[in-house]
Amino acid sequence: METFTIKDIARELNISTSTVSRALRGSYEINPETKRLVMECAERLNYRPNPIALSLKGSGTRAIGVIVPQIANYFFSQAINGIEAIAYNRGYHVIIFQSHESYDREVANVEQAMSRRVDGLLLSLSSETSDVTYLRELHAKGVPIVLFDRVSAELDVTQVVADNFKGAFAATEHLIQSGRRRIAHLTIQPWLSITQERLAGYRAALEKYGLPFDENLVRYGTFGPNEVGPMVDELMALPVAPDAFFTASDRLAVGCLTALRQRNLTIPDDVSLIGFTNLNVAELLSPSLSTVVQPAQEIGQVAAERLIDLIERKHRAQPVGTVRIPTELIARDSTRLPEHITTRLATASPDQKSKPKDFVLSI
Repeated sequence: METFTIKDIARELNISTSTVSRALRGSYEINPETKRLVMECAERLNYRPNPIALSLKGSGTRAIGVIVPQIANYFFSQAINGIEAIAYNRGYHVIIFQSHESYDREVANVEQAMSRRVDGLLLSLSSETSDVTYLRELHAKGVPIVLFDRVSAELDVTQVVADNFKGAFAATEHLIQSGRRRIAHLTIQPWLSITQERLAGYRAALEKYGLPFDENLVRYGTFGPNEVGPMVDELMALPVAPDAFFTASDRLAVGCLTALRQRNLTIPDDVSLIGFTNLNVAELLSPSLSTVVQPAQEIGQVAAERLIDLIERKHRAQPVGTVRIPTELIARDSTRLPEHITTRLATASPDQKSKPKDFVLSI
């Protein structure tokens, strides 16, 4: 494969090599349109920086460590795609570690990454991680750290997340507007940031529509394959069983779908179901799964950009803070209106039909 250089890009665009170099590094001195043209040309010519040559210019290794709970998780695999795309174009390579939802393995992963002299760390905390003292100490020593998805308010570092509150609010509101009143929420460990934010969005939607929050309808767990069934049994055995399930992830939603089917419950006629992530198979399930899209690839891209900016000590690097990426609700068959409500709407008066939301909420 032919190798192209910065000079080739400069010649192609009729600009200086120094402008190309600064644009590829994301320099604030280069306007956005020039950056876009340079990046598009670099991609077209298959230009790739030489990490070894770049590392000779300074003391860095041009490597970043990425620690995630599980690569097989659809969200994290997409986030890694975003991270690698940015890192590759900016002359960094990525070393990926899995914590497998273990705090001890997460700490060991970070130690291993530092032993390889990575220039910075991108982390999504394991489900067991409630103490981030070790990361605070590492950050105090000057190690650039960016957290994404599962983050901690106890660390004064940049954090990149989906807008979990608004996503959960939209999912719960959608169920309420579909006539549901007893909405169960299946989620993971209560100390995790995503758990807290999605639970808060769920509660806020209930409050908006005057529905009481019932702690008995909330279940905490892990992603264990045999864990959802007992949760569903407990919930459906309540004196007033739930008529909908909102799960904090699509993986939990798939487990919930299986458990409900095994108990001869029909979705959405008996109960509605909505998840959070938008698995690539969500549309192919039967019924197709309603879900909140968590923009994994964009989260990975933004997190990588922020980390590399920190590493390179840019004059106008973004200040420490939380970046929230918008989510999107996709309604599919698993939350469509039950047949008895659809029939009532079809026979409603013209005034009622003009306000379907109010009509549904009056049931």
